[in-house]
Amino acid sequence: MAGGSQRVFKARIKSTQSLKKMFRAQELIAASRIGKARARTAAAAPYAQAITRAVSAVATHTDIDHPLTREVAGAKRAAVLVVSSDRGMAGSYPASVVREAERLTQQLQAEGKDVLLYVAGRRAIAYYTFRGRELVSTWVYGSERPSPEVAEEIAEALLEKFLATEDEGGVSELHVVSTQFVNMVTQRPRVVRMLPLEVVEGVVEAEEHEALPLYDFEPSPEAVLDSLLPRYVQQRIYASLLDAAASELAARQRAMHTATDNAEDLIRTYTRLANQARQADITQEISEIVSGADALAGA
Repeated sequence: MAGGSQRVFKARIKSTQSLKKMFRAQELIAASRIGKARARTAAAAPYAQAITRAVSAVATHTDIDHPLTREVAGAKRAAVLVVSSDRGMAGSYPASVVREAERLTQQLQAEGKDVLLYVAGRRAIAYYTFRGRELVSTWVYGSERPSPEVAEEIAEALLEKFLATEDEGGVSELHVVSTQFVNMVTQRPRVVRMLPLEVVEGVVEAEEHEALPLYDFEPSPEAVLDSLLPRYVQQRIYASLLDAAASELAARQRAMHTATDNAEDLIRTYTRLANQARQADITQEISEIVSGADALAGA
């Protein structure tokens, strides 16, 4: 029986060692990619700042009633874009985004609004599909390295829905649920109301307040805003995808490091138990030999 225990523990040690190697490899891969993900986020920042300042300038120097900045009274529908990961093994990262999306959905429904779900990332798609939730559109986009083309495709789908009339199934609000990369330890799920744009004293909300230069708008402020606002929305969605990519990799590196440490603890535990079982086998064999020798001596 003890010999059987030894075999069980040795098998568990071997399987845990294999898992440890896999966890360690995933940790190293995530560590090698996190720097590139943060570099892509930093590289996109100048364009984001430039287009934000341009939109703020138009809003400051003109008084335009644009569909993307117009508040709709008595709105009945809201669109929610959930940005998750395509892969697992990232700890609680996918679950935290979904929890925040569920909280937002409940809040909007409590306000009497129908929620239309747009989901990017296999993990969130699997969550909603398993529960039978209706999804308007889904994207599997390579969450570790999102491309501008994917952001453009998502932005076009959401803008089309936002600009549609209520009779055509249009929405009056667009919210984006994603993850903000703070540092290697902290990644926070966050909700951003993307549309309609909130302009406070001529400056787009949630951006840095800077002194704006004077502009002349050609051919007209309306035409400039028509061109800028879709690009602005696309850039904000792309920035959310890049931020989520960095957050996913940081969460995976941390989760795989913890899993590697846990595997090492299990290997030590199983090794100790295997040694105890081996010692029990040796003790039993010695007892049997001594007992046999005593029996022969008595005979």
